[in-house]
Amino acid sequence: MRRETIGDLTVWATAGDDDRGGGDGPLVVLCHGFGAPGDDLVPLGEVLPAPPGTRFFFPEAPLSLGGALGDARAWWMIDLLRIEMSMHAGRGFDLSGEIPEGLADAAAKLEAVLGELRRRSPTAPLVLGGFSQGAMLSADLAARTDIPLAGLVLLSGTLVAAKEWAPLLPRRGGLKVFQSHGTADPLLSYQGATRLRDLLAGAGLEVRFVPFPGGHEIPRQVLALLGQFLQETLR
Repeated sequence: MRRETIGDLTVWATAGDDDRGGGDGPLVVLCHGFGAPGDDLVPLGEVLPAPPGTRFFFPEAPLSLGGALGDARAWWMIDLLRIEMSMHAGRGFDLSGEIPEGLADAAAKLEAVLGELRRRSPTAPLVLGGFSQGAMLSADLAARTDIPLAGLVLLSGTLVAAKEWAPLLPRRGGLKVFQSHGTADPLLSYQGATRLRDLLAGAGLEVRFVPFPGGHEIPRQVLALLGQFLQETLR
């Protein structure tokens, strides 16, 4: 594993030809969720059965939550009290009509990372994605950037900025999307995930939707299917 700074972000690299993200193989960039350490998803680079030589890059969110949360980080701040109240009421957190404050800045920082990886490897296929807040960020960037993508991975994400995304997403028509969500997710509702799926599919993206009987997580069955998706998308 290797740690480097790209633009304004710390990035963890693994796999590839040297287990440090080296070589010229396909690129997979995965962004962690709110409250996780920057290297939270790094183990996925070792367990996902991607094509030989695939390089995994894991950007670390720019904001430190500090305090009792240790090295927990965030792409943008969220209202924890609002989330707690939503969960207590038994409903998921609905962001479909909102543009989270800080999303644009986080997307710009992530775009700089993708731009540098693309500069280093102009022709390598690139899959972008993430978990939870990282999935929302990845979907937003996919809608707004012109950087070529081979695939988009959305693990337990939800729909945000729906009115802004709707006219932009048709530019990504034909893009392969892997989306998973727990049917009992207490944080980001399953209904919100299906709304995201329908928006993407309606815009012409090829969505592989994987529901699972669980909560806000990435279970083994999802990892197995995600590995298949990477094999098909990056070959």
